[in-house]
Amino acid sequence: MLLPLQITWNPSQGIDLGFFMIRYYSLMFVVAFSLGWYIMKKIFDREGETVEKLDSLFVYTVIGTLLGARLGHVFFYDWDYFKHHLSEILLPFRFSPTFEFTGFAGLASHGAAAAVIIALYFYNKKIMKRSLLWVMDRVALTVASGGIFVRIGNFFNSEIVGEPTQSSFGIKFIQESISEQQAVNFTQIANSKEAYHAIATNPDFAGILNMVPAKHPTQLYEAFGYLIVFAVLYYMYWKTESRNKEGLLFGTFLVLLWSVRFIVEFVKESQGGFESALGNVLSTGQWLSIPFILAGFWLIGKALAKRQ
Repeated sequence: MLLPLQITWNPSQGIDLGFFMIRYYSLMFVVAFSLGWYIMKKIFDREGETVEKLDSLFVYTVIGTLLGARLGHVFFYDWDYFKHHLSEILLPFRFSPTFEFTGFAGLASHGAAAAVIIALYFYNKKIMKRSLLWVMDRVALTVASGGIFVRIGNFFNSEIVGEPTQSSFGIKFIQESISEQQAVNFTQIANSKEAYHAIATNPDFAGILNMVPAKHPTQLYEAFGYLIVFAVLYYMYWKTESRNKEGLLFGTFLVLLWSVRFIVEFVKESQGGFESALGNVLSTGQWLSIPFILAGFWLIGKALAKRQ
């Protein structure tokens, strides 16, 4: 019988340089895009494409990812709020009841996926001038690798957690379960960062810590799944002739990646959205994953049926 890991997750917000805080979530995005550029550089070298085209691809992909992820969250998961606060959709602060810097707290991977496809269409039409599927087959590798680090960033932020569990994989996310104000009230320490630390390390607050339920680390489940997806695509591109069958790599990417998302959603806490309107049969994330999975199977079938 496996013993519970009993991990208490209470990370700092980032690397404190004194004059500036490098947040782990932002750092993971930098790592994701940098690794994506490196992978595509290797692919472009193999395919005889120029670095200038790669730099343009990087710009199109970054803009498409960030803009699509934000709009996806707004329209798929939180439209009831944003329809009354339109200025907050693309601005990192709110004006009422008082002016407050909020950052961009919501990003949705389904929105990012749709926006990147649109961005690649315009990139290919204006710059690459190849088949659109040729581009998407190769970008799929970078998106799969990037997804790993984005989910690790979610883990550092103690967000997108799973449902409570008694399994060996359960983790106590202090900063997800207890608000900053609650941490301050429990400890009587004015600084929320120090208050969180006190709860996690001081035996006097063991009772409070016992109130925090262990939950599935669904961010790590997805990160591990995406690692497998990346390994499969990497092997297919570099070790087989799959790259010459247009749509095969991209179709495989759609089926595998969104299947990982679909499965993990079963143990993930609800992120809201339109799932209640459909009877809560599936989560919003699962409903949004189904069209991508079906499109992936269609692309795979078309690629395998076509004579090369």
